[in-house]
Amino acid sequence: MMSEFRKVRNILVIKLRHIGDVLLAAPVFSALRKNFPGANISALVNSGTQEVLSGNPDIDEIITLDRDIIKNNPFKRYRSELSFLKKIRQKRFDMTVDLTSGDRAAILSFFSGARYRLAYDPAGGGFMGKRFLYTHISKKYGNQHMVLQNVDILRQSGITTNDFTVNFFIPEETKIFVKRIFEKNNINENDKIVHLHPTSRWLFKCWEDEHTAKVIEWLLEQGVKVIVTSAPDERELEKVKNILSLCSSPVTSRPSLLLDLSGKTDIKQLAAISSVSSLFLGVDTAPMHIAAAVGTPVIALFGPTGAFDWGPWDNSKGQGASRYDSIPGGERRESPYKKRNGIQTYGIHTVIQKAWECVPCGKDGCNGAKTSKCLEEITVEEIKNLLAEKLRMSNKNGK
Repeated sequence: MMSEFRKVRNILVIKLRHIGDVLLAAPVFSALRKNFPGANISALVNSGTQEVLSGNPDIDEIITLDRDIIKNNPFKRYRSELSFLKKIRQKRFDMTVDLTSGDRAAILSFFSGARYRLAYDPAGGGFMGKRFLYTHISKKYGNQHMVLQNVDILRQSGITTNDFTVNFFIPEETKIFVKRIFEKNNINENDKIVHLHPTSRWLFKCWEDEHTAKVIEWLLEQGVKVIVTSAPDERELEKVKNILSLCSSPVTSRPSLLLDLSGKTDIKQLAAISSVSSLFLGVDTAPMHIAAAVGTPVIALFGPTGAFDWGPWDNSKGQGASRYDSIPGGERRESPYKKRNGIQTYGIHTVIQKAWECVPCGKDGCNGAKTSKCLEEITVEEIKNLLAEKLRMSNKNGK
C-alpha cells in the first residue's frame, strides 16, 4: 500500500495530549523519516509538551497549540481557532497522521488540505461523520501498548518500520548544568543514585506519603543517594514537603545523601538526572516514561491505569523493537506487559500493581474519593525488595 502515497513532501503528525503521550509518539517520526526520507516532517502538539520532542533529528518543525485558547470569550476563541486553521492550511501538508482521535485534531487534519489523512477509526466517538474526514482508517486494538498503537496507524496503511525506539534528546548544556549541580552537592555519577519522582498532577496516581518516606529512609540507610523531583505545581510541592517531613533520623543524620530538587527542573534537566541515576522510582506519570527513554531502569507504581497500555517502554532492540518487526500491518501486536495487573517486568523495567479483579479500572480513584486503594495497599516491603534486586543488578552492570 505504500506505493499509493505519491509526492509526499510535507507531513504533519498531530498529538494533542499530555507530555508522556507525546513522548511515546517518537517512533512514528522515525518511521516516517525512513519511508519518506526527503519529506519535511512537522509535529503539532499542545504548548508545554514540545520539549520531549525537541532535538529529534526526524522532526523538522514543532508547531504548538496554545491550550489557553479555550479560556477566551467565544468571539476571541473563534478568531484564534480560525487563525490557527489558516496557519496550518498555508503550510500545504500532503499527509496528516492524527494520533489524537479528538474532534479538534480531526478538523485540523481535514482543513489542512492534505491529500492523505491517516487516523484510527473514531468508532462513533465525536461528531457525526467524523470518520469521513480521513482518507485512511486503521483499526484500534485493545490492551496494546501506546507505542504500538501509535505506530499501527502507519503500519495498517502500509508504512512499515522495525524501529520502535522512544528517542529523547538531552542538550549538552543541560548535561553540564546537571553535572554542576552534582558537583555542588558532592554527588558522583559513579555513586548509587535513585531518582525519586513521587508525584503526579493526578494525585489519585500517587502512593502514600508515609510509605514513600519509609522507602527514602531505607535507601539512605543503605548509603544510596536519593534525588527527589516534582513539577512546580503547588500541590506536588506540598506533597514532597510532607513526604520529607515524615522522614526520620536518616535524613537529618545523612543530609549529604538526599537532594531535593522538587519544582526546580525543566523536562530536559529531569531527563539528564534520570540518565545518570542507577534507578528511577516513581508513579505512572511522564517522568517515568522519560527515565525509560534515556535507558534508566524503572520501578513504577501503577494503580488505576493499565500497564499493558502505559508501562515503561524498553528501548533495547532485543527486548523492544525487533520482536514486532515481522508482524504484517493490520494484525494485533501484543503488549510487552502481558498480564492485566500484578508485578510485571519488561526488559530492565518493572511495574508493581495489585492483582485485584478491579485493577485497572481507569477511574480517578475509588468511588470518587480521588484516592486509589490499589496504590495504598502496595507495601513498603514490596518496594524495598524490588529496589534491592534492581540495585544488585546495577552493581553487575557497573552503574
